[in-house]
Amino acid sequence: MNTQLRALFAAHNGVANFRSLNALLTRREIRRMLRSRQLTKVLPGIYALAPPDTRLLLSALDLLCGKPVVACMSTAAVVFGFNIEDVADVHVLNPDGHRLRARPGLAVHRRDGAPVIVFYGRPVTEPAWTAVEVACSLPRPRALATLDAALRSTTCDRASLEAAADAQHGRRGIAVVRDLIALASPLAESPMESEGRLVMIDGGITDFVEQYEVIDRDGRLWRVDFAVLAAKSAIEYDGFDYHKSPADLAHDREKDNALREAGWTVLHLTADDVRRHPEVMLRRIRRHLVGTAA
Repeated sequence: MNTQLRALFAAHNGVANFRSLNALLTRREIRRMLRSRQLTKVLPGIYALAPPDTRLLLSALDLLCGKPVVACMSTAAVVFGFNIEDVADVHVLNPDGHRLRARPGLAVHRRDGAPVIVFYGRPVTEPAWTAVEVACSLPRPRALATLDAALRSTTCDRASLEAAADAQHGRRGIAVVRDLIALASPLAESPMESEGRLVMIDGGITDFVEQYEVIDRDGRLWRVDFAVLAAKSAIEYDGFDYHKSPADLAHDREKDNALREAGWTVLHLTADDVRRHPEVMLRRIRRHLVGTAA
């Protein structure tokens, strides 16, 4: 591939339009590169040298519109580092003066009044606005997980989330999200941990401390997901997707043994407990706490 062609794509963040390509290549050469997959069509009349990902699609939209498009919803959440949903579509705001059309892989929104900032060169809806907007589109447990992740990312705080919720009054789901903001925590280390915490709160179990640190009899420090100090009881969420080796399992067993030797009891929760059997989970926690307090 000639250096002029590479320079053309590099100058436009990995994309080029047909007119620019045709100045360097014949139509036959362009068709041949498309057939051999050396060239990929990203949007009508816009091409890339690699299969389109989020970055290339955004660059193609910028080129199509003649100005940077604004990322929103889950795409903005990815930019800020608090996206928890596996969403393949790219979400953007329709630029003034243009009528972008949604297509597979692209969702186009009209959000009049959405505050926009530039983050690492990309215009995006402001982080607290993004978090609230995404949370409104999700079931309640995932909404809390999104708010937790947003706080953990440090791109926004509780006050900015509350202000964003006020600014989006009338949006479907905003009343639920506004209530969840008061429960949101930057200490949650995974979305399922957030969901488990919400089940406990809804079940009236609120006297716990998140990410509590325990020092064992050998002076080693261990952190537990939830600690009920009065009962000296640890409640741990087990994300089995993280147990990728025997060493991981051995570490967890060592942790349990160290906590028990230090006088703590340990109760483990799983995704099935949280999502499929919440009442059973709450019953077990209550019995566990009663038994340890006796």
